[in-house]
Amino acid sequence: MNETANGNSPSSQPDAAASDRYRVLIVEDDRSQALFAEAILRGAGMDAEVVSMPELLMETLERFEPELVLMDLHMPGTSGTSLTTQIREHPRFEHIPVVFLTGDQNPDSQLDALEHGGDDYIVKPVRPRHLVVAVQNRIRRARAINHSQQAPAEIDRHPLTGLHTRPTLMKILSQHAVSGSPGGALLIEMGNAAALHDRFGFAEFEDLINSAGRKLRELTKHEAAARLSDNAFFVIANGLDAGGLEEFARRLRDGIGYTDFRVGDTTLRLRCTIGYTSFDHGFKDSADVLAAAEDAAREAHGSPIGIARFVPADRIAANEIAEELRSALAPGSDTLYLAFQPVVAVAGGDEARYQVLARMRGADGSVRKAAEFIDTAQTAGLLSQLDRWVMQHALDLLRERRRTARPVKLIVSQSPRSLAQEGYADWLQQEIVAAGIEGQALIIDVRLEDAMVHAVLLREFCRQMLPSGVQFSLSQYRHNMESSMLLDQLPLGYLRLASDFAQLPLAQTLHDEMRQAIQHAHRQGLQVIAQGVEDPQAAAALWIGGIDFIQGNLVHRPEQTLDFDFRSATL
Repeated sequence: MNETANGNSPSSQPDAAASDRYRVLIVEDDRSQALFAEAILRGAGMDAEVVSMPELLMETLERFEPELVLMDLHMPGTSGTSLTTQIREHPRFEHIPVVFLTGDQNPDSQLDALEHGGDDYIVKPVRPRHLVVAVQNRIRRARAINHSQQAPAEIDRHPLTGLHTRPTLMKILSQHAVSGSPGGALLIEMGNAAALHDRFGFAEFEDLINSAGRKLRELTKHEAAARLSDNAFFVIANGLDAGGLEEFARRLRDGIGYTDFRVGDTTLRLRCTIGYTSFDHGFKDSADVLAAAEDAAREAHGSPIGIARFVPADRIAANEIAEELRSALAPGSDTLYLAFQPVVAVAGGDEARYQVLARMRGADGSVRKAAEFIDTAQTAGLLSQLDRWVMQHALDLLRERRRTARPVKLIVSQSPRSLAQEGYADWLQQEIVAAGIEGQALIIDVRLEDAMVHAVLLREFCRQMLPSGVQFSLSQYRHNMESSMLLDQLPLGYLRLASDFAQLPLAQTLHDEMRQAIQHAHRQGLQVIAQGVEDPQAAAALWIGGIDFIQGNLVHRPEQTLDFDFRSATL
């Protein structure tokens, strides 16, 4: 009893003790196979972690520091051999054992994998005993070699760009965050990341972003900088006041924007947006600084110059709201609740659709709308907890409506950061099955500006959820080249127009943009929702423009009940 998966007792496995467990990274896009391998290894007393998106590989390697990589040979958009080459280019991981997993029984494929830096080759389907023994033996040999050699110096620079690694930059940032010393931080986001990724593929996209990183290293000179995500870089600028930070941001924007980058036979230029903050706002830690820079980066997307400065809200008021929200999320509290606003088809029909809206009741009886505490939730690190609370309560409601034969569809807003959290997709799929509901009853809604920043992560989440039947919506939509390209890349079912289009008088430019947005959405097979409609004339203009649904106080105000009469509704 209590034996490991290879049949040995714990006493014969001293190096698998809790203080010295083997660490294995599983790179596999097939979630079921990844979970199978993960369960086997954890059952044998190892620590295992799964990466299903190639763009997260290097970041996870630096954070998790595995002793062996189990690498799928064939993945959409890339290959295990190209990812292994990328691993080998990093000095800290150039000797890490890489064991390939594949269903390809061709001997030439096996030889090719080994020639590209693989250490072993396991053919699927994998026998548990074979997998455990192969991993244990490889890690034992690697440990023996490492113990016989002098420990290498800590690597704090990316080998291809010369920029700092993310962990090193975070250490530097933590030293500056609370000092209040002159200087600031800048978040630089490359535009059209998802489109470039689709156009050139993973390997060439990585080459392009690494080229941008080398250019950024040249521009920042002695300032600390690192790559944060698939298309974002972070820079710490010392000794600059607000005016100096603005000028520095312009130099970085222009330095990248006017550089010709080569991708294969193609020459192109990268447009970037920059959000920045100074250190004199009294930040409590590095996460606070990063959140401020991200807030500014979102503002930069709508700026004509592509640059925006962080302007803090009333910090005392924000802290009070954060404490209210913390209390509201605690078990047993009833101060956080959901309200529902009907989304009515202009062509009529009795199918019930509601937008789910979070509300928070204050101690004095006042009610805060979600817009009043969402930004504070993000800054305080509570947004993912809030998103999951809203989703869980929405699922509970769908379960109850199904039980009582009163089906309904709910549009539930979520942050891409929450959706991209490890395990969130699995949790949601399990909850849908447990609730016994149809996936189509749930429509996950993401704001356009958030989707633009996290397009790659959002697309992966959508891919994971599509088998469950869940639908997706993009809200606060404004039509331009980048947003229309995003519609081509995400498996959406609905588009919710920005509230700007429901305002009167509507400028001719906005009227033209509205019609273009609706026409483009319909060509993509999407249904269009007009939101924030308060005026009959605005409703008429949107109706003539071709919208499919209307939402707003003109039709019905949000309430805690779902008793709107869709069958008799007239617009």
